Amino acid sequence: MVSKDALSYDPLPLPDRAGYSDKEMQQKAAGFLAHMQRRHSVRDFTGQPVPRQVIETCIRAAGTAPSGANHQPWFFTAISRPDLKARIRAEAEEEEKKFYAGGAGDEWIKALEPIGTNADKPHLTTAPWLIVVFAQRWGEFEDGSRYKHYYVPESVNIATGVLLTALHTAGLCTLTHTPNPMKFLNSALGRPAAEKPTMIIAVGHPAEGATVPSVAKLKKPLEEISAFLE
Repeated sequence: MVSKDALSYDPLPLPDRAGYSDKEMQQKAAGFLAHMQRRHSVRDFTGQPVPRQVIETCIRAAGTAPSGANHQPWFFTAISRPDLKARIRAEAEEEEKKFYAGGAGDEWIKALEPIGTNADKPHLTTAPWLIVVFAQRWGEFEDGSRYKHYYVPESVNIATGVLLTALHTAGLCTLTHTPNPMKFLNSALGRPAAEKPTMIIAVGHPAEGATVPSVAKLKKPLEEISAFLE
């Protein structure tokens, strides 16, 4: 994908082609919409184990996302070790305490009130898996010299969306968590300086009695999120 040597353009015939009728396309689009409308972020997880192979397959799906120059500037660290999850929770909650104590500002805190969050993050230890998403700001050749990645935030965001969709499709619930700052994750997980942590995703099965905030079901209508210029 990246080499110090010149790489030539080598086109391949399109490997896969759907070829659906208009009616079939609409049916599949509607089916996918209904599937995604059943996706919910939850904060109440059970400790029921999730096989590693499921997580691996979902990460492989995320790795199919498009990226700038096909550099694929992402890295996913999946954690099930209780000691590491406990360390991540402790350090994340330390940052969250500062956030809710005034670091976020009144407007941000007010915006979070309908979500019902606070500095306590039990999901970080209860969920059987945490997946930490890293954005690779640059790459390195074998001799240690650097090369540039392109459209890193956009590429990593697309891959993260694919990962969340794959996990939902596998029947799992997720919760995205972004403590600020997140530099502690590099040292906790042994990741290099080239990588910037962007998100912690808690993954597992919802606990009995799990709830979601009612405001989470309020989605903007089509006319507020799109325009069609025909």
